[in-house]
Amino acid sequence: MGNCFTKTYEIPITAGPVKAPPSAAKKPSSKRTPSSATTAPMGPVLEKPMVDVTTLYAMDRELGRGQFGITYLCTERSTGLKYACKSVSKRKLVTRQDIEDMRREVMILQHLSGQPNIVEFKGAYEDKGSVHLVMELCSGGELFDRITAKGSYSEREAAAVFRDIVNVVNACHFMGVMHRDLKPENFLLVSKKEDSPLKATDFGLSVFIEEKRVYKDIVGSAYYVAPEVLEKNYGKEIDVWSAGVILYILLSGVPPFWAETEKGIFDAILEGYIDFTSQPWPNISEGAKQLIRRMLTRDPKKRITAAQALEHSWLKEGGEASDKPIDSAVLLRMKQFRAMNKLKKLALKVIAENLEEEDIVGLKQMFNNIDTDRSGTITMEELKVGLKKLGSKLSEAEIKQLMDSADVDKSGTIDYHEFVAATLHRHKLDNEENLLKAFEHFDIDGNGYITRQELKQAMAVYGLGDEATINEVLDEVDTDRDGRINYEEFKAMMTKGHT
Repeated sequence: MGNCFTKTYEIPITAGPVKAPPSAAKKPSSKRTPSSATTAPMGPVLEKPMVDVTTLYAMDRELGRGQFGITYLCTERSTGLKYACKSVSKRKLVTRQDIEDMRREVMILQHLSGQPNIVEFKGAYEDKGSVHLVMELCSGGELFDRITAKGSYSEREAAAVFRDIVNVVNACHFMGVMHRDLKPENFLLVSKKEDSPLKATDFGLSVFIEEKRVYKDIVGSAYYVAPEVLEKNYGKEIDVWSAGVILYILLSGVPPFWAETEKGIFDAILEGYIDFTSQPWPNISEGAKQLIRRMLTRDPKKRITAAQALEHSWLKEGGEASDKPIDSAVLLRMKQFRAMNKLKKLALKVIAENLEEEDIVGLKQMFNNIDTDRSGTITMEELKVGLKKLGSKLSEAEIKQLMDSADVDKSGTIDYHEFVAATLHRHKLDNEENLLKAFEHFDIDGNGYITRQELKQAMAVYGLGDEATINEVLDEVDTDRDGRINYEEFKAMMTKGHT
């Protein structure tokens, strides 16, 4: 996704409004406001006169979408320069907290803009229906896409990339910001040039650091979450932990804490065992392993800081990182890890759409109880409130993960079939008839195989039909490497673990 905002939009569950430090506040302008601005109504979100953003920018194609916003390519009318514009519908900003979070994201982008390796912020605008954030266009793709496209890869190259990542953490912390959602997808390349700079994007979960405040909100993405986040007692050290997880993946192709379910991942994080015995670790330098251990130290008080990490002998420019190629299997593993098994989520939705009424009567009642405004879709807020009323024992983190995994089409809400797909009992997946129906849905010509074209056609309905996604799915599911998926491969994918 060639833009600076391709996030998965996890929703923070914050304790209250977060105030910005004085340094983040803008001074009142001494320039006279044009008379048209003085007559424009005030926007309730940004608390400044509303503007028709299309008078300033020509909107072009969609670049990506997340739970809250859609990002478009746009062109500034006065200069012809291209930018990315994230448009957030005000219908999604339901609570006062949602509005506070939106304002805070704008303040943090303004505050950090201009720092190396951080996306440049152009401006925020509000009209009747949406809030629009205009920022630098990053058209070079995601970090891991660039790495996996390489034929070979060394520790020295990994160290160069990782320096940029740690520089971002250091700059954020120095300027009083905790990112709270560091992951590879949030680092994009500005262009497709070989020497293109890497930029951190997506500060939607970031907060200004307040001295002596204990943070309790469960935020972030499963693989990268620090143990103290799960224990609801954390500070800025969580960003160093997340960066340490990214370094482990950069050198091995897989995350250090791995399981088939989110709960399993969280359990592994809390246990804290780091595998340095499997391939390729015996061939990775001791310096790299030592840095990872220091970044993934369980006790945040003993964890290395970003500033200290930048001085580490392995990470320093011209340091001890080797230029010997890392095992090529690492690149394949990294690519497979990135796949996120999108086909499996679509197949679950197909099964949900084909289940008999008596199979899902209880789930239908549950959906209707949660969908309090009878809109036919469930928002994050409705899901939290509804599950609580129904006596659910799911943790905040598990509810958030349920929302993220259920929202297949990334509309920001869960429709009825998405809800059923996400809450299907495991025995429904063991039912051969259900699996066969799902397989036949994708096997359009009925020849017993899901071909590349059939996969592309089915996934395009959900906006997932790009070549990179198709390749990722085939890499993960097509175990006999014949370029298509047979029923046995499909069944193995569906019954492995539980999404």
